[in-house]
Amino acid sequence: MTYVGRRNRERGAHLAAFFATGYYAAARPAEGLALRVDDCALPEEGWGMLMLGESRPAAGKRWTDSGEVHDRRGLKHRGRKEVRPVPIPPVLVGALRDHLDRYGTGPDGRLFRSPGGGVVSSSTYSRVWEEARRYALPPAQAASPLAGRPYDLRHAAVSLWLNGGVPAPEVAERAGHSVDVLLKVYAKCIDGQRETVNRTIEGLFDE
Repeated sequence: MTYVGRRNRERGAHLAAFFATGYYAAARPAEGLALRVDDCALPEEGWGMLMLGESRPAAGKRWTDSGEVHDRRGLKHRGRKEVRPVPIPPVLVGALRDHLDRYGTGPDGRLFRSPGGGVVSSSTYSRVWEEARRYALPPAQAASPLAGRPYDLRHAAVSLWLNGGVPAPEVAERAGHSVDVLLKVYAKCIDGQRETVNRTIEGLFDE
């Protein structure tokens, strides 16, 4: 995320915390775009909390009731007013606090917005992300699909949690998946833990 700000200070720096929200909280880009200051508990020390309750996907003016490009929806696979609490580590708490100190919020309390106060377009944040990838990664990796989309930050977060041994039900709750869907989509992460699990079970027999 550091490279986002370095690559384009005028545009990229404002989106660094947006990308951090995808990686550290497994938020979908549309969920990050809807994030408001009232949704955030950001203590000076320790872990914080995001209460994700809205999504702002791009749908086109013809397909939204408001005539705006970005629709206002509830969370994916959840009721319209249902909220998903996501504990966030101190590194993300700090990034969001710094963002608020530097940029404040829009009139509606949203953290991430365009220069005119609207919703950041997917083409804008995707372009910033691609520039940062080319700046940060070796040429061979930059030309590969590695972290090719901002959405991949969410996949990286979920994969990291699973590979680190976080129980699947807890990962599913934080990511907004059902356990069944989580296990189906991220089966390779869990399969990769077989040797680790075997050693853990073997250690239990020795106790």
